[in-house]
Amino acid sequence: MSEKGPNDVPRDLRALFVKGNEALQRENFDYAVALFTQVLEKEPAFLDCRKALRNAQQHKAGGGGGFFKKALSRTGSSPQLLKAQAALRSHPTEAMTVAEQVLNGDPNNTLAHKVFAEAALAAGLPRMAVLSFEVLHRNSPRDKKLAVQFANALAGAGDVRHGEEILMVLVRAYPNDPDLAQDLKNLSARKTLNEGGYEILADGKGSYRDILKDKDEAIALEQEQRVQKTEDMTARLIGEYEARLQTEPANLKLLRNLAELYTQKKQFDRALEYYQRIKASDLGNDPSLDRAIAETTSRRFDHDLEQLDPQAADYEERAAHLAAEKQAFQLTECAKRVERFPTDLGIRFEYGQLLLQAGKIGEAIAEFQKAQNNPHKRLAAMNCLAQCFAKRKMFDLAAKTLQNAIKEKSLFDEEKKELLYHLGCVLESMGRKEEAIEHLKLIYEVDIAYKDVAAKVDAFYSGQ
Repeated sequence: MSEKGPNDVPRDLRALFVKGNEALQRENFDYAVALFTQVLEKEPAFLDCRKALRNAQQHKAGGGGGFFKKALSRTGSSPQLLKAQAALRSHPTEAMTVAEQVLNGDPNNTLAHKVFAEAALAAGLPRMAVLSFEVLHRNSPRDKKLAVQFANALAGAGDVRHGEEILMVLVRAYPNDPDLAQDLKNLSARKTLNEGGYEILADGKGSYRDILKDKDEAIALEQEQRVQKTEDMTARLIGEYEARLQTEPANLKLLRNLAELYTQKKQFDRALEYYQRIKASDLGNDPSLDRAIAETTSRRFDHDLEQLDPQAADYEERAAHLAAEKQAFQLTECAKRVERFPTDLGIRFEYGQLLLQAGKIGEAIAEFQKAQNNPHKRLAAMNCLAQCFAKRKMFDLAAKTLQNAIKEKSLFDEEKKELLYHLGCVLESMGRKEEAIEHLKLIYEVDIAYKDVAAKVDAFYSGQ
């Protein structure tokens, strides 16, 4: 995965991003945080949005002079962060989301920044990792392990010189530390490679000699890690990878890189062709590969929708047809993945969401009940399960499910707001209006702009 710029995300998310920046300028920090969080849940690699969210978090917490002005003060853990740590290897973007939820309520939480940084690196997002490493390093400038991680993240983000400067400061402070000296040597070798000075690696001691074959490949590697690939860079990478593929036809990493690059250029048929070549290999039985294929196909539907002329007489009909086609594809494809990977509860949760959107409530209930056993999806599955019960007017079951989920949710973040909101709506449907308002007031106290909470609570008091 690579970091994305505004032009790399769908139009509707760009619009939300703009609204978030407007809210930030108006100092409506709660609303800005909510909007940025909503965007990042769908596009976790959107770097500008991540930066804006961190800015909004600090202002909301009263750190008004900027992101790094306030020193870190808290290191407390939570069940949320324990879950995020458990998800680091297998689901790094999910770990990032959970850590960010903690930072929404506590932007100076040391452990949350550490989890986020490690998860961002695991997801291949070094520039996002830098956002948290910079905060952590400022607070603990003599932490050797942290400094090495920060320096390597900077190098991965294309700023090798800055990483080298950080390690040089530590080497001066710990002149007899051989490991630190070697880390600096490796980073300096990387800088030399980037600048084209390969003669220093001629003795074979450089850590990148076995990886980088020539100057062109070094340039391609650095380009690969830039935040926003221009069309020229993307075209160049595609050309280089296509050329390498002629001599390395079994290189699955090349195939996947090409699939992702063609997806970025919106050449979806070409991207899917490369994904299918991976699928035909010995490593084709990979749930993440099937998901990538599904997401690419869904993006093709979205792209086709964007190409329609809103002023055309048949726009509504054609848009509805495309939406129906996309939904039918997603349901069929996800059902096949459930069949292929029946024990993957993350896929079952995804399938349940699609069934819920399609109005297939009974089938959705069955999937969410199974997905509850996935600790990373448990609360989200309970929330969706309650919505299913509510749609069937089984309000008592919906309320009980939400109450149980809220008991398990210690951190007051966006997820808890959603649980409380849905519980308030369910209780209201049961005629238990005062109980409903008590739950909505918990949101009102911290986020008056959340959905229609203000209108509901104000109307209740006006009625009294």
